[in-house]
Amino acid sequence: MVRSISRKPALWQAGLALAASIALTAGPAVAAGKDTPLLKPLNVTLCVFDIQGARGDISRYAQDLALDARQWNIHLNIRSYTDERIAAEEFKAGQCDGVALSTLRARPFNKFIGSIDSIGAAPDYRHIKAIAAALDHPRINPLTISGDFQAVTVMPLGASYVMVNNRHIDSIDKALGKKVAVLDFDKPQSLIVQRLGARAVSSDYFSFGNRFNNGEVDIIMAPALAVKPLELDKGMGAYGGIYRLPLTQVTGTLLINRTRLLKEVPDLDARISRLREYALVEIDKAVSYIRKQEQAIPAGYWLDLPPAEQEKYLHMMRDSRIQLTREGYYDTRMMSLMKKVRCRYEPGSYECTMDEE
Repeated sequence: MVRSISRKPALWQAGLALAASIALTAGPAVAAGKDTPLLKPLNVTLCVFDIQGARGDISRYAQDLALDARQWNIHLNIRSYTDERIAAEEFKAGQCDGVALSTLRARPFNKFIGSIDSIGAAPDYRHIKAIAAALDHPRINPLTISGDFQAVTVMPLGASYVMVNNRHIDSIDKALGKKVAVLDFDKPQSLIVQRLGARAVSSDYFSFGNRFNNGEVDIIMAPALAVKPLELDKGMGAYGGIYRLPLTQVTGTLLINRTRLLKEVPDLDARISRLREYALVEIDKAVSYIRKQEQAIPAGYWLDLPPAEQEKYLHMMRDSRIQLTREGYYDTRMMSLMKKVRCRYEPGSYECTMDEE
């Protein structure tokens, strides 16, 4: 179920594998064609979330790339974790110099970056690439640094769609009282569901698919990449489906302990800048793969909301995003940046004349 991009990735692991590869620095060094090996060996410990542990595809992929990194005098120690929460805690405790994890889990380390996955903020993948490209801007790069930590880049893992076990749940009103699986560590998900009048059922990466397939919940929100590996067609059955309107863009983030690495790598900022350039190329590859997987889902599962209901959803997402920002869950600066990106691509949108974000 857990695979690298070259091996048909599943769910969020696709982006984490990419993030892990970027962390090795060898890739961007080769791409730049002008970097030289470090003058002295650099020992780096990288935390990797792999649901299958040290023998999983992500871990093996990272180990392969660690061999390549040696030509740049970088010696990587890969630590694999089957629990993303523990990987994050180990990184925070200083046991790892870098960590690849979901952007939702990265929010406590950097609220600015952790707000990218906010509801309705990125209608499609080009918005995520635009945000990733902006991270190196002189006025934005400082916002990627928080205390000892720095967010290096983000990777798209797939748009998160509403999946239902009954296609008659085709409006906000019909979601009233329905049970919806939400990630237990992402408070905004629960608040949004509650405001819709639905019932939030606390879940994790391991259980949300099973809850849907077993009929414990009526609705889940997940990328299309999750359908095949988690067999979500069982949960949708003959009467369910996937609404084509994305609620969020799920992303992965690469974090580093900047304080520690800066002591060892004086030109760290220059290397991060080149690494981000390399990441933009990888984003194109990831999006291409994600789109192919979305297209591989049988057409009969895809559903479209009535135009009037779609408009209601768009307004609901905007109102929820603004309210959650006011309540401190999302970063105001990221919300402003993402609105600028949306209005760059759709200048005629009604929100572009408003100033709440």
